[in-house]
Amino acid sequence: MSVTAAMVKELRERTGSGMMECKKALVASNGDIEVAIEEMRKSGAAKAAKKSSRIAAEGVVKIVSSNDNKNITMVEINSETDFVAKDDGFLAFADTVANAASALGNENVEELMASDVNGESLETVRTALIAKIGENIQVRRIKQLTAEQGAFGHYIHGVKIGVVVNVTTDNAELAKDIAMHVAAVNPEFISEKDVPADYVAKEKEILIAQVADSGKPPEIIEKMIGGRLRKYLAGITLYGQPFVKNPDMTVEKLLKSENADVVTFSRMEVGDGIEKKEDNFAEEVMAQARG
Repeated sequence: MSVTAAMVKELRERTGSGMMECKKALVASNGDIEVAIEEMRKSGAAKAAKKSSRIAAEGVVKIVSSNDNKNITMVEINSETDFVAKDDGFLAFADTVANAASALGNENVEELMASDVNGESLETVRTALIAKIGENIQVRRIKQLTAEQGAFGHYIHGVKIGVVVNVTTDNAELAKDIAMHVAAVNPEFISEKDVPADYVAKEKEILIAQVADSGKPPEIIEKMIGGRLRKYLAGITLYGQPFVKNPDMTVEKLLKSENADVVTFSRMEVGDGIEKKEDNFAEEVMAQARG
């Protein structure tokens, strides 16, 4: 059976694959479009398996909030390159993943990928997208939060840093401002009382070692250590940090002026913790020239 341009066009529309790949699949299936689709899906799964070990440290963070703003979902979806992270197909997949994660309501990525979307699993959709785009694509992590009091504010910086903040007030502008601060400054804890004792002890040990040979009296050393420790704790806590939009006041003072507190916050940054491959373009060119 001859393969016509109309058949290639139909297969392209149904699979999103390239023209030559569609033509090749139709020739192999003797013009049977359904068989061609099945074989292309099998081929796509094989390609996806081969690409699954490749580092995917680019991508986007997506946030989905419930209608009452009491439940919120944050998801990281990765690609290998920043170029693909801007692809319309990848972004549509990311939106689908985020909405499905919100509907699922838990943080189990494996269960999410097994969930059904428009008659097929998210994993099947991911595999097909890998075959089409040619890069490893991963859904890395999900964060689910529920507001016990007040409401959430959230902020996405570009597409790579997402922050969710629960404040004890319905002041949406305040919550978003705090989320922007967390995106920019990345505090580790809300306040000093949230810093684990071993963190404090470790830092105090370091500070003592730093001034041990100073020759100063013990009472002066104690004051020096106390001042430096307070500065350290202010630097790692949200409440102690100067507010990014007005450094003349701390975040704690800002919250007090609004009669509010932060219940919790979560910050998600694309690729955080992934060991990225460092490519040296100049060295690659030189190696090719020599070889």
